[in-house]
Amino acid sequence: MKGHLNKEGGSVAIDLDVISKYAGLTAIECFGIVGMGMISVKDGLTRLLKRESLTKGVEVTIEDNQINIRFHVIIAYGVSIATVADNLMNNVKYKVEQFTGMEVGRIDIFVEGVRVID
Repeated sequence: MKGHLNKEGGSVAIDLDVISKYAGLTAIECFGIVGMGMISVKDGLTRLLKRESLTKGVEVTIEDNQINIRFHVIIAYGVSIATVADNLMNNVKYKVEQFTGMEVGRIDIFVEGVRVID
């Protein structure tokens, strides 16, 4: 599935992987976010994903031409989860809407772990 943006001279189709990568890069720029997390089915442990695997911690769907994003994140120890979540939602919503020209409908955040930052 792709996002569609209708313009005067034609239309633009945006692949979900492009939106996922952009949203993931925007998310890890936010204060308090250590990175994207993924729960290993094999051992049940949460793994911190490397920068090139960000899209595994981000799920993007499009319904009624609105982008919905689900983040699986690992946050820094000692920060307010509510504050980090608000910051993440606001930054991602603004930047993804500017990037795609489409509206972000919903952002869900799943905190998969906490890490101490050196």
